[in-house]
Amino acid sequence: MTTAVLEYSGGSLTLTRPGTKDPSLRAWSAADELLLQEAFEYLNDSPDSRVLVVDDQYGALTLGLSVFAPEVVADSAQLSSALAQNAALNPDYATPAHVFSWLNPPVGAYDLVLLKIPRETDYLAWLLRWADGVLKPNGTLMAAGMIKHLPDRSVDVFAGAVTVQAVSRAVKKARLITCGRGETRLDAWPGVWKGYELEAEGMRIEAMPAVFAREKLDIGTRLMLPHLKLALESCQPGARVLDLACGNGVLGLRALAQRPDIEMTFSDVSSQAVLSARHNTGVAFPEARPVFLYADGVADGEGPFERILLNPPFHEGGVVGDHIALRLFKQAAQNLSNTGRLIMVGNRHLGYHKSLRHFFPQVRQLDANPKFVVFEAGH
Repeated sequence: MTTAVLEYSGGSLTLTRPGTKDPSLRAWSAADELLLQEAFEYLNDSPDSRVLVVDDQYGALTLGLSVFAPEVVADSAQLSSALAQNAALNPDYATPAHVFSWLNPPVGAYDLVLLKIPRETDYLAWLLRWADGVLKPNGTLMAAGMIKHLPDRSVDVFAGAVTVQAVSRAVKKARLITCGRGETRLDAWPGVWKGYELEAEGMRIEAMPAVFAREKLDIGTRLMLPHLKLALESCQPGARVLDLACGNGVLGLRALAQRPDIEMTFSDVSSQAVLSARHNTGVAFPEARPVFLYADGVADGEGPFERILLNPPFHEGGVVGDHIALRLFKQAAQNLSNTGRLIMVGNRHLGYHKSLRHFFPQVRQLDANPKFVVFEAGH
């Protein structure tokens, strides 16, 4: 992890960013600095404003604005742990009692909403419409992002959802867009759900905008799916199976289609992924009673599982690497039964066969193509 000091108009924060040792990768960006600067100017004139921070990543905005007691909502469950870690480094800064997610979003109305602009155009469109719905009639939305990460259609996306009042000049390669309420509402937007057909089961797989590969089956999952039947054959009725980093839940859904007698658990760090897996399971298997976990990995005490299915993320906030996968491998090893197996697919160039052997005595390759490899690992 890297630790550095953020100086801003409200003071200074010592912030750490897990998952990297690159000193150039800090726990905040120029977009955070812009939002803090503009928010302080606004709130110094209106200190009693009700403030909402959306998708803070490591806590820079939440802690930086703590004097104004902002409420916080984030898609990622990682924010809670990042906030706790960075709050410990800054004991004079208060943290919110609760971090909301899209599983239990906060209720408006807010005077000021601060939004980190995501890379995904559809997710930005969803966020803007949602934020528009919780703004007071005269409320202000401030959205900021790094210029190189702004979706190509950003202007159109904003204009279709809110009223753009001002667009700042570039500051440290970031830009801030100030908006008021618009006319479009989220419940009238057709882009909330997108998906594809899983032909073997005649099953429709849908997902919300923040979910990976929501419009088509990704190549790695496609390579892994045929291996689930054999992997599940030896499981006893009632065996516990975990779809870890489940996304839209396609691996767990295929597992349920082949073994409806298993006890299926879906887990993801994204609240929109959990909502998507829950939606798909409810449509395809209305009689099933799966478990849904909104968590950053596998928490202690959730196991043991007889099978863990995994297509691990290989990037976080634009940083590509294996640090997320390594943490998930360790957690999987700790939560497998003695006879359990991890079935996973990963990018060939990341060399997961070496990483898996740090945690599992038994590792074998099941399949491969030029980009992806499927492995089975166990004790």
